[in-house]
Amino acid sequence: MRHKIRLLYDGSAFCGWQIQNNAKTVQGELEKALGILLGSPVQVVGAGRTDSEVNAINYIAHFDTPDDVSVNAEQLCYKLNAMLPREMAIEEISPADEEFHARFGATSREYHYFIHFRKDPFCEKYSYRMRYPLDIEKMNRAAEVLLRYDDFTSFAKLNSNNKTNICHIKEALWTRAEDDADVLVFRICADRFLRNMVRAIVGTLVDVGRGRLTVEDFEHIVAARDLSLSSAGAPAVGLFLSNVRDGAVFE
Repeated sequence: MRHKIRLLYDGSAFCGWQIQNNAKTVQGELEKALGILLGSPVQVVGAGRTDSEVNAINYIAHFDTPDDVSVNAEQLCYKLNAMLPREMAIEEISPADEEFHARFGATSREYHYFIHFRKDPFCEKYSYRMRYPLDIEKMNRAAEVLLRYDDFTSFAKLNSNNKTNICHIKEALWTRAEDDADVLVFRICADRFLRNMVRAIVGTLVDVGRGRLTVEDFEHIVAARDLSLSSAGAPAVGLFLSNVRDGAVFE
């Protein structure tokens, strides 16, 4: 039987989602706890990889159990939360159709990136502190460029073994946080993302906002399909996977 999980995690405690040898990962901790509670090894499939220190507030995954194994979702959720590290929390577990697939069933993924400007000890862990003023209007003009292209080689980490660097970005926009005008939020939504892609885009857009690059420079970088032209990636601390839609969302 297939089960769907919705969870959130503080990425600063993990070396990303995917299991790695000799490293603490979200998938690794989840599979270990499920294996103990269910009495046999369990493979968990996630909606996608998140890099080291990247956070998630609406992550979707699934796992399978034999048909003769009875699972009480509410009790399992409670026990998992008691076992898992404090930086992880299971929000919900529910039965899923056998055709449901957390990764391949997802039609879009959304990330948020947070930037703050004044020193604030409660922001430092989950937002990138910027020490320079940014021109949000220019950053949004540059972000609109992303909607006109589908090859994002200029923002793809080398040696990632991608079969393709084609992604379809549906939205890319900077806004000010509703509860704090000194906090900027970048929202980007696409059918898929390449490894380190969002952080590379944010870092390059920040250089537009600082006046180091023009909007035309940014478009040239996108069109050139050359990673050496993009800016350094923004720190992982401000990045959140915020939503996974359609085939991988809870109804």
